[in-house]
Amino acid sequence: FRAGHRVFRPGCRAVARAKGLWQRLLLSGGVLLRGVGGATARLGRSRVLVFRRQLSGVESETLKQRRTQIMSRGLPKQKPIEGVKQVIVVASGKGRVGKSTTAVNLALALAANDSTKAIGLLDVDVYGPSVPKMMNLRGNPELSQNNLMKPLLNYGIACMSMGFLVEETAPVVWRGLMVMSAIEKLLRQVI
Repeated sequence: FRAGHRVFRPGCRAVARAKGLWQRLLLSGGVLLRGVGGATARLGRSRVLVFRRQLSGVESETLKQRRTQIMSRGLPKQKPIEGVKQVIVVASGKGRVGKSTTAVNLALALAANDSTKAIGLLDVDVYGPSVPKMMNLRGNPELSQNNLMKPLLNYGIACMSMGFLVEETAPVVWRGLMVMSAIEKLLRQVI
């Protein structure tokens, strides 16, 4: 039996809120329960009874207003990256499909095709950065006078990667805000 986020198994006592009314239920396998409005459900060994809370008219209207307010904000405004005119993003929802290889080959092809343009490669793979290996780069980026990181260069391509900032053997646990903060730094605090 599921009420809110708690799961109750047959044979235990549970308090459920259904259609605004509190009910005390004794659940046991194979028992027929009568719900609000005369609805019944049979609880067998493999079945689960689910009560869904119905919102009153006022609660429903408040929820709709809140949703409208949040949706009216729209998407976050795009912030341009200083000094960058064009961006090519290589992404995939699946791992180990060659994103880094494709990104490195694109950067190398663009640099070979037009030597007048400055090409940069940003590796934001926080879980397994491989661009430093592919670009044959090691070390840490130097800091400028304004405390901005200077990307490492090889093959005429400026590279910035999480691999330069974290030890290869050091275990790092990334959480949502930490990842976003690191990516923001790689985007905004590099010359």
